[in-house]
Amino acid sequence: MQILLNIIAILFRIFSNSFSNVFQKKLTKSGEAATCINCINYILMSLISIPLLLLVNFSLITPEFWLYAIAGGITGAIGNCFMVLALKQGELSVLGPINSYKAIVGMIFGIFLLHEYPNIYGLLGIGLIIIGSYFILESPKALLRKDIQYRIYALIFTAIEAVFIKKVIILSSIASSFIISSFLGAIFSYLIMRILENEKLHIPTKKNSIMYISTTLCFAIMTFTTAYVFKYMNVGYALSLFQLSIILNVILGYKLFNEKKLIKKLLGSLIILIGSAAILIFGH
Repeated sequence: MQILLNIIAILFRIFSNSFSNVFQKKLTKSGEAATCINCINYILMSLISIPLLLLVNFSLITPEFWLYAIAGGITGAIGNCFMVLALKQGELSVLGPINSYKAIVGMIFGIFLLHEYPNIYGLLGIGLIIIGSYFILESPKALLRKDIQYRIYALIFTAIEAVFIKKVIILSSIASSFIISSFLGAIFSYLIMRILENEKLHIPTKKNSIMYISTTLCFAIMTFTTAYVFKYMNVGYALSLFQLSIILNVILGYKLFNEKKLIKKLLGSLIILIGSAAILIFGH
């Protein structure tokens, strides 16, 4: 039964992640600042998380919990800010596959902080994911582009955040992790917005309000299902399975933003899917 629930959570996480990226990209194309998008998303998610306070066992909240929660809030806010900046400048169908490196970063930090070690099949799957992501890029020079660099920064910070989230879940619960990620993310993303771009919060237009609500709902589902999967799975493997969303990113980029070279990108994505399947079937 738990395996079925894990699969359902992973599917929800995959779809919510891809559509969150779509809405964020549409908001940037409408002229919204990346840091402002990031901040408003977290603020709206904080409002959604308020009813979950009834599920929190406050006796589990310790100084160690706050240490990891604050670290996760900082890295998450920075990582998601870089993600929106990348979406503003780059192609959805390219930025998605770059995310495959997150599994490696998460695995490395998971080894040192969580003592989670991959077996040979896990390493093979992760290797295929990396090969597939290279197949999608035009050339190694693509790594010098601003959008790619922002995406790499995003995956590094969100991969580190993933390890802190797992630690928070171990010390408390999924609900506590979701709530603290929302509120601390709102605080730190607001500071980032003020420091980096000196932007001020504003009430979005009616058209953008619908887009913000859609983005936040997807982002909230993604955050909650991520926490759920992390509770029951190794961080490195979970991050690898999340890469299945790249297929959606490639298709959505082609359909919604007229991005090119669909077949080549799908072939590269297939290599990544094989790697993910190796982890899913043999990696535990």
